[in-house]
Amino acid sequence: MQPTQALPPSIFMDIQRSGPIPLYFQVASRIEAAIADGTVPPGTRIDNELDLADRLGLSRPTIRRAIQELVNKGLLVRRRGIGTQVVHGAVTRKMELTSLWEDLSSSDQQPETRLLSHTVQPAADAAASLGVAADSPVLHLRRLRLANGAPLALMENYLPEPFADLTPEALQEFGLYQLLRSRGITFRVAQQRIGARSATAEEARLLEISRHDAVLTMDRVAYDSAGAAVEFGHHAYRPDRYSFEVTLVDR
Repeated sequence: MQPTQALPPSIFMDIQRSGPIPLYFQVASRIEAAIADGTVPPGTRIDNELDLADRLGLSRPTIRRAIQELVNKGLLVRRRGIGTQVVHGAVTRKMELTSLWEDLSSSDQQPETRLLSHTVQPAADAAASLGVAADSPVLHLRRLRLANGAPLALMENYLPEPFADLTPEALQEFGLYQLLRSRGITFRVAQQRIGARSATAEEARLLEISRHDAVLTMDRVAYDSAGAAVEFGHHAYRPDRYSFEVTLVDR
């Protein structure tokens, strides 16, 4: 866990206490600029509202509003038991047939996987999505994906029997789609559904968010060039660090 860092006094030197610009806006702007230029790096836990108000000689409501402005912009996040923290670089995912591992790598963020479970089991509820019988063996994976050391997504995937021999070691070192492509799979199309809901207790713990905070969700079935389903997954993402980008075209 990052230690709490007092915001450098120098970033507040030019605050005008008797001008037309609201004080909360000036404070928020100075902190935002310090985040943008790297003076206050991602993951930093900043001093609390009361300490910052005392240091700057401003009211606590002024500081609270400034911090809330930055929370609303997605630059800071309040986390129970941790405090106020600078958000790690957010990931914007375009609607393309790529994996989260690939998206992180292409945006210069370091992906990391923690494998939570790796079992071969009957397809059961995943059978219809994969187009197999309910008693067919499938590989069931649950993984926590981190970016630059911070939790980003909880991912659950089902793969048909030909891929049941994917090893835990390979899944921790490489992205799932990388491994499938290395076996000659060519992804052609996917059906995908995006939504949002409250986090479960386990999701809140693993993603380091508060219970009942919202999570973004994505369900996907990916198909190869022969039209066979090769992967069914449903994932939950931290919304303060992740978003989807869609291009709309008028026909």
